[in-house]
Amino acid sequence: MGAGVEYVISEKLFESLPDEEKQLWHSHFYEIKEGLWFNPGVPELVQQQELKSLAKTYGKFWCTWQFDRGDRLPLGPPALMMSPQQVEPGRIPDEMVKTRDAKYDISTSNRAVKRETSIEGPASFHPLSDRWMTTGKGWAVDLKEVPIALGGSTPLATLDAAQPHP
Repeated sequence: MGAGVEYVISEKLFESLPDEEKQLWHSHFYEIKEGLWFNPGVPELVQQQELKSLAKTYGKFWCTWQFDRGDRLPLGPPALMMSPQQVEPGRIPDEMVKTRDAKYDISTSNRAVKRETSIEGPASFHPLSDRWMTTGKGWAVDLKEVPIALGGSTPLATLDAAQPHP
């Protein structure tokens, strides 16, 4: 578990991405349908309206702080996270779900039952999303030192510091 930034896009936008990029994204349907996705303090009935549209979206979650390891501060490079799924290694341990449920006084299993008929997922999932499920592999960020060029709007690795930039 960790904290970070998740980008969420529609199914239509996901379909327009290059294949190399699609491999970095995960589907949201399982975590929503199973009651794992929840917004603290928002009643389930209200959440269901939002989750109906989110069930067909894709996410790219960069974890910048793995507090479940006991880190007191964000340490190291960010990690590209996968979404919870029904299979290992993406299955959330039951004990972790029970702890979260107790903390927020909710029932994930009750949420799953309520969402069973009220939330519809995509007709199919794109084979390049949730890549880890078919390959058993994820992605790691490797830090690389690059020169800094101020004032430019292109990626640092491609800048020529000797050239003027707008």
